[in-house]
Amino acid sequence: MVRLRMEKDLETVRQAALLLEAENKKLVAENVKLTRQLLELKGASPEQLQLKLAELQRQLANAQKRIYADSSERRHKKKGNGNEEPQRGHGPKAQPRLRHVDHVCELGSAAEAVCQHCGKPVEEWLGQFEEAEEIEVIAREFVVKKIKRKKARCECNRTIVTAPSPAKLFPGARYSIDFAILVVVSKYVDHLPLDRQVRMMARDGLDVESQTLWDYVHAVARLLRPAHVQLLEYVLSKPVIGADETWWRLMGAKSKKRGGDGKRWQVWAACADDAVCFHLEDSRGTEAAEKLLLDYDGIVMCDGYGVYGSLAKKSGLFTLANCWSHARRKLLEVEPAFEQDAKVGLDLIDELFAIDALCPTGPPGDEMRARLRQERSRDIVNKIKQWIFSVHVLPESGLRKATNYIGGLWDGLTLFLDNPQVPLSNNQTERSLRNPVLGRKTYYGSKSRRGTEAAAILYSLVDSARLAGVEPEAYLRHAILAALDGKPIPLPHEVAQALIA
Repeated sequence: MVRLRMEKDLETVRQAALLLEAENKKLVAENVKLTRQLLELKGASPEQLQLKLAELQRQLANAQKRIYADSSERRHKKKGNGNEEPQRGHGPKAQPRLRHVDHVCELGSAAEAVCQHCGKPVEEWLGQFEEAEEIEVIAREFVVKKIKRKKARCECNRTIVTAPSPAKLFPGARYSIDFAILVVVSKYVDHLPLDRQVRMMARDGLDVESQTLWDYVHAVARLLRPAHVQLLEYVLSKPVIGADETWWRLMGAKSKKRGGDGKRWQVWAACADDAVCFHLEDSRGTEAAEKLLLDYDGIVMCDGYGVYGSLAKKSGLFTLANCWSHARRKLLEVEPAFEQDAKVGLDLIDELFAIDALCPTGPPGDEMRARLRQERSRDIVNKIKQWIFSVHVLPESGLRKATNYIGGLWDGLTLFLDNPQVPLSNNQTERSLRNPVLGRKTYYGSKSRRGTEAAAILYSLVDSARLAGVEPEAYLRHAILAALDGKPIPLPHEVAQALIA
């Protein structure tokens, strides 16, 4: 018996997958046959029978898509008349941030050539070159930097002063602040586990333990914890924010349901246009969401997860706006089985996004967005509502479930019509969660509660830096030096504003 979780031979895995797919098709065919017989015995109409069989085929298509297809939400467009513009290649990218160096190639034996016409030897043509460019890599180097602090004294030697020491992350730290920033960015931006960083550093000559790297990660997180608190306050000061969540594993905790491989925690995200704050909690319930949203009294853009609705009713403070991308996904899932009916709803939703795409993003586009939503989007929303009630399918069909999802969130889905600051979707929050998700895939989660705290703090700060248009390394350097100097820690958007000024 092949153990697919442990098998490393690709051909063996491929053959096993083909066998499983064939067996799955047989089981589905048998399921369709038995379902047909059952419905006939119950006296179902031919229309009901056809819809039920279509639903079974849809479930099979979705299962195969989850296994074999990519996660793109793009709809497959039918080819036109064959006159489509061919895809062009691309030239070399400009590299304005790279240092330029000259590398002169000497003539060597070419200087001994003799002209075929005049018979005289060639001589170097000063100042003339054939030029081309290539990208070169200069390997990084770890060095032991010897700190030599100058001393001064008076004539009687009773007063001696010493030059100040460079800032250290903590007293007695052997590794520099820039080294700590390198480790943090490598883990929370580039998703490199600490053990992998250790192996990479060893190739560059540095012998270090992963525990040492963790000590510096934890020191940075502890130092910047106040900024994490301030960051959440800043996000919650916005009139409209996004909220979402995804799972995270705490590997040090036992879980019977998951065979002892770790307890599932949740990464909760509150997102604004230029900042995002993450909380890691051991629950996906209302109390965990309450720790994130606190006493927020604006508009929360989210999906249809019931916790947000429960918390909105409980607090009575904030209003829910719901995501049209999630509504669209529900229709995309059933499009293979209900192509004609689902196409109507998908085309209308795509029109909403196309109209909003005409407007500049952020406050500069609010006036235009408000006008277009009244002049054009409102009519499309009314058409979507009419379409929902005009679709005739079985109550348990996938398309009916999709339209019920849309109808159940109607108030939140239509809130954008009267407020140009409300986006059509929660896509920015979902994009912000990609970084923790990629980290989760490479180092599987956290090994301790301290690890979850460090992850929440550092993911929040580096991702907010990117949203604010600041390189994470540059922001961390500003923040760490300010904290060590006893000054207020600047938030990423504040550093961005200072750099522009």
